Amino acid sequence: MKRLFLLFTLCITFLAIFVNSAFSAELHKITSANFDTSNSIIVLSGQDSPSPVTENIKLVKMENKAYFDIDSALITFPKQDWVFNSGIIKEIIISQFSNNPCKVRVVMHYEKGFNPDNIKFYKLNNNIIIKLRNGTICDNEYFHNTYRDEHSSSSDFYEYLTIATPVPQSDDSIAGQIQDAFKQGQIMTKKELKLNTKYYLNNVTIKPNGVLLNGFGAASIERPMILQNPARIVYDLPNTLVNTKIRNKEFRINDTETVKIGQFSVNKARIVITTDAVGDYIPIYSSDNQSLILANYKRTGTQSLYSNSSNATAYNKEKKDSLTESMVLKFDAPIVHGLDRYNDKLIIYLYNVSKYSDASFKTTYNNTFFKDAVIDLMPKIGLKLTIPLEQDAMVSTYLGSDGKSLKVTVKEAKKKTPIIFNPPASNNHSSGSRKIVIDAGHGGSDAGAIGGGIKEKDITLDISKRVEKLLKQQGYQVKMTRTDDTYVSLQDRVEISENYSPDIFVSIHVNSSVKPEITGVETHYYRQESLALAQTVHASVASAINSPNRGLFKSKFYVINHTTSPAILIEIGFISNSAERAELTGEKRKQATAKAIADGIQNYFKQYK
Repeated sequence: MKRLFLLFTLCITFLAIFVNSAFSAELHKITSANFDTSNSIIVLSGQDSPSPVTENIKLVKMENKAYFDIDSALITFPKQDWVFNSGIIKEIIISQFSNNPCKVRVVMHYEKGFNPDNIKFYKLNNNIIIKLRNGTICDNEYFHNTYRDEHSSSSDFYEYLTIATPVPQSDDSIAGQIQDAFKQGQIMTKKELKLNTKYYLNNVTIKPNGVLLNGFGAASIERPMILQNPARIVYDLPNTLVNTKIRNKEFRINDTETVKIGQFSVNKARIVITTDAVGDYIPIYSSDNQSLILANYKRTGTQSLYSNSSNATAYNKEKKDSLTESMVLKFDAPIVHGLDRYNDKLIIYLYNVSKYSDASFKTTYNNTFFKDAVIDLMPKIGLKLTIPLEQDAMVSTYLGSDGKSLKVTVKEAKKKTPIIFNPPASNNHSSGSRKIVIDAGHGGSDAGAIGGGIKEKDITLDISKRVEKLLKQQGYQVKMTRTDDTYVSLQDRVEISENYSPDIFVSIHVNSSVKPEITGVETHYYRQESLALAQTVHASVASAINSPNRGLFKSKFYVINHTTSPAILIEIGFISNSAERAELTGEKRKQATAKAIADGIQNYFKQYK
């Protein structure tokens, strides 16, 4: 009996030692996975871990595929299965291979002829970087773009991908029990998507103070637009695809505020928040840039935004050329930050940062674009960084992939010395000093597009007159290229505008197609200086009219190519579609269109002039 008891005691002791040993190993928790096709880089971001995880990574090469395991690792997100329809890399799978011991496996399928020896591993702070092409990895942190003033960029792109997601299984299902018993992994369902390689917006959660957006990739926001009647603020997310389950749905934040998520274009998401407090909403970014909150910062409880505190530890500067400089701040822990863009400054709220060196900050950025930047302590909130900006300066912000560094890049406009022959008596920029040309498309013997006996020239003249009336009521000076059903050549329209010297030129047209099912609104511009006008007016029209948003187009139409002022051409709908044609001739649609154009013009002058 004593021998049996002794044997049992030894077994218990051995088991305790084994269990303690098994669980004493430090787990590396991987919190996000991002694949950047432009750099052929996989970034696996994780929580702080003292273990050098890359030392034990061994690449196993097989025919047309390779894989590697990360020991003592745990992914905190669902299994990822990315299938690429173009390029050398065909598929990447990231999954929890086993739980005892904890092991994460990354499998890469590639085209025949790809050399797996090109795959290199790096560790930047607490991130595992897998580089799939030849070339050197940057010495500094890998940065994600979080904000930009620019509304269009050469970096905007998308690829055709297939995304696989787990199928939820009931715990009491026979299939689930068998799957658990044999550890076959999760059942996956695949969807063919035109997926942007930057960010996939997967979920929306309404908060008392705003809206929480979740996804995977790298979230970025363009400079917001403020629209009126009703008051609303518009955020565009470039290189973003919206989950179809939340697309074009309106959510209620509270009794007076709503938010609507949409796919503005093939590679851009649009979030519209209807609120009277448009000036109080700002984006707040998580430390891993996988999620962000669009929130009323005056009503946001900052303690709920983070679980750790951070301190600023280093201040660096970068100079690209005479017009472009960057500020780089480094911290000892991941940061949670928000930003607010004004015409003359950028404010960055560092919510979980409490300490910094004012002397080091001022010394580093003396004699740079950031020499007048200041940091203020906000008790019980964090730090507020204010960066004054020159007019027409372009700003971009970047978050390090480990969340411990923040870069602010400012590109100043080229300095021009204007030649003034007759200087104005004052610099008054009220609406009364603004001059606008409204161009009603076609007229007289030029009927324009015809559908169901309805002529384009009649619709454009009607709506143009309505726009004229609304703008004059707001105090603007308006010149019409035609006021009745007369023919005006394209050259004459340009000459009318040039002789008037307007601030902007707006041409109104109705679209047509050989495919009668096509509907929607679109806006055209040609020169770069007309882009801001096109974006602002189109945003107003697209949000006010219940018709598909066909986006912006760079087009060489005569009138917007030959006028020297910022010029756009708006296609307000399709006369070739019987349903939309009926709307275009109706009082409700005509007045709504005119009002949306007038509101867009007013928003343009408020934001850019």
